[in-house]
Amino acid sequence: MKRLLLQIIFLSFPVVLIAQTSNSFSENRIISEIDSSDVNNVILKQSFIVNVSLDSVWNAYTTKKGWESWATAIAEMDFKVNGMIKTNYNKDGKIGDESTITLHIRNYVPRRMLTLQAEITKNFPEFMKDDERDLYNMILFDEISPTKTKVTSYGIGYKNNEKYRSMMKFFIQGNEQSYLNLISFLETGKPRLKY
Repeated sequence: MKRLLLQIIFLSFPVVLIAQTSNSFSENRIISEIDSSDVNNVILKQSFIVNVSLDSVWNAYTTKKGWESWATAIAEMDFKVNGMIKTNYNKDGKIGDESTITLHIRNYVPRRMLTLQAEITKNFPEFMKDDERDLYNMILFDEISPTKTKVTSYGIGYKNNEKYRSMMKFFIQGNEQSYLNLISFLETGKPRLKY
């Protein structure tokens, strides 16, 4: 259940750094922090720096070719405010079948910010259905230099309760692996994992 943009990571204390994968490629590439200072909600912040231009990173997030290069086997995109990104991790599947994940593009500022909201399907835990309207992923893109870009992702709207906290390890690992796939694709032309 690798879902790059639906990030559900929780703890009951304010900010926690999550340990990184130990191989040399991923060491210190992704920083995951959880802010639960709001008693009822938590925010997951994940950030990384990739050694490519801002345009390359933006295109990886906003084009069909980009998504299919690092994030998913199949993608369909209507990139605009209130548009959609539809994906399927099954290379033998098709957009519209029960494996399709739909991300609504709520807003964006070109080359700076993208806000997405996932539709909760039967593949998600039942308890999340009531929270669907509150769950967003805001992604910020910052040009550090012409060949270096920082990406910061905020998972917003998650409840600070045991059900969400119990999913933490699974989603941290899945999200970090997805980001490592993106970094590898952008820096080497080859994702670490091909869907």
